[in-house]
Amino acid sequence: MAPAPTRGTFRFDKYMLVMVALREWSRESGYPLAEHAPEPAPRQWLEAVHCPDYVDEVLRADVPRAKERRIGFPVTPHIAQRVRHTNGGTWLAAKLAMEHGYAANSAAGSHHALHDTGAGYCVFNDLAVAANRLIAGGDARRVLIVDCDVHQGDGTASLMAGREDVFTLSLHAEKNFPVRKARSSCDIALPDGTGDEAYLAELETHLPRILDSFAPDIVLYQAGVDPHEDDRLGRLALTGEGLAARDRFVVGEARRRAIPVASALGGGYGSDPRVVAERHAASMIAMARENAGYPAAAELETI
Repeated sequence: MAPAPTRGTFRFDKYMLVMVALREWSRESGYPLAEHAPEPAPRQWLEAVHCPDYVDEVLRADVPRAKERRIGFPVTPHIAQRVRHTNGGTWLAAKLAMEHGYAANSAAGSHHALHDTGAGYCVFNDLAVAANRLIAGGDARRVLIVDCDVHQGDGTASLMAGREDVFTLSLHAEKNFPVRKARSSCDIALPDGTGDEAYLAELETHLPRILDSFAPDIVLYQAGVDPHEDDRLGRLALTGEGLAARDRFVVGEARRRAIPVASALGGGYGSDPRVVAERHAASMIAMARENAGYPAAAELETI
């Protein structure tokens, strides 16, 4: 958590509320919840993906106004520290997923951040940073980034373009932000009002094929809840049940192939941050429950 900037329209209050909802659910259900505090991403990890000059601007909290307008809020010293930790969090979630099968970053999913600027409420692109670091560090040979946020993952697509070791799949609302789309490895642009059945049909058509042909070592999953029918910035019409089915399908298809999944929070917008936070918490709970049906890496080693 970081104090909200005095300017900008982004609501930072949902993040703590997500953790409150998860802790309440764990206490009431008896289902175990393990929390991990990430270390901040080292500067060199960020500079391996983003322009070093831009990284320096963020870390000094001296981002030009034009870039801050594109991001949607000013980059204060608190925000600069926060985004280093959220980037470290996605990498940590990936490492934990390799041990347990699934892990979630309860923040991040900053898929609009580009090489030399942030955009769309995103400062650094944690999905691209984590994918690059996993490969550079020898933890993975190939990484699949599955983006089911209602907005196209244009920054991720741009940053990972041309790489044979990273595949980007984006299912998004065709007419939503950004106006100018990037080119993912596979883009599924959906018309306004797409509901559960049509959405899941597209996911079921493409994801298994990509998992089999690309054969990733890990899936990084942008699990935005903004495709929900009541989302303030979405143009799709998924129900809560549809979002849960989406999340179970992504995790299930990966895990039955013994591929770990690490999710990032992604987008979710509304006038009541508690309602949005509960959608995010429900998403992570659905994925954790689905993962529980598959053996973890440590268990596979003993079989």
